[in-house]
Amino acid sequence: MTGSEDSPTFRLAYVPGVTPTKWVRIWNERLPDVPLTLIGVSAAEACDVLRAAGADAGFIRLPADRRDLSAIPLYTETTVVVIPKDHVVAAVDEVSAEDLADELVLHPLDDTLEWERPPGRPALERPATTADAIELVAAGVGLLVVPQSLARLHHRKDLTYRPLSDVPQSRVALSWPEEETTDLVEQFIGIVRGRTVNSTRGRPQAQAQPKSKRPEARGAQRKPAAGKSTGKSGGKSPRSGSGGAKGTKGGKTAHRGKPRRRP
Repeated sequence: MTGSEDSPTFRLAYVPGVTPTKWVRIWNERLPDVPLTLIGVSAAEACDVLRAAGADAGFIRLPADRRDLSAIPLYTETTVVVIPKDHVVAAVDEVSAEDLADELVLHPLDDTLEWERPPGRPALERPATTADAIELVAAGVGLLVVPQSLARLHHRKDLTYRPLSDVPQSRVALSWPEEETTDLVEQFIGIVRGRTVNSTRGRPQAQAQPKSKRPEARGAQRKPAAGKSTGKSGGKSPRSGSGGAKGTKGGKTAHRGKPRRRP
């Protein structure tokens, strides 16, 4: 976390080819009071930026020097070969490293793949950047092997790409300094991992307020008031309309009509 405690901010670094839009949107929805600043960095300098506290966390490419850094691998990218649209390789759906044995394959200095030996024939000079290599491919000078997201990032109408098998692949990971796993870093880890807003990890959730106690439990029966009957019909006895015993009046037996005389 950076800034004062009253105005925290979160700085997120990301390397070319990574699109953090979805995670940034969720962050803004969940933590609208904590601004998130995006910092674009090259793949080569990403880890150094994190170590120098230039960002709180960042998306990096593996393999990388993860000394003093924590990292959560997120996904592995398909490796592709970038070619002119009229190249013979464009006629197939997928190629192998052996298929490029006779091709001039460019190997830029900012290459993110870990090669024992790059495929194809090496160029006399290595382009400084992937963007420079793309320009050379468009000019008909060699081919280029990159992670698929970089091929999309440097898309041109006159170029296309095909999946390449039997070659190294690049993994994208979320990384941050080991000693700086702050609450905000935990929040972002939760977002990237798909945790819900009610997850117990990350920012502590507000404690639920106890329900107010009612004077009487639901469904409990009230005690009858003194001198009142618990029967239905307003406290009257179910057998008489006056609340007394049937056939009585004022404590005496009530007689209906005149008594019959015996013959």
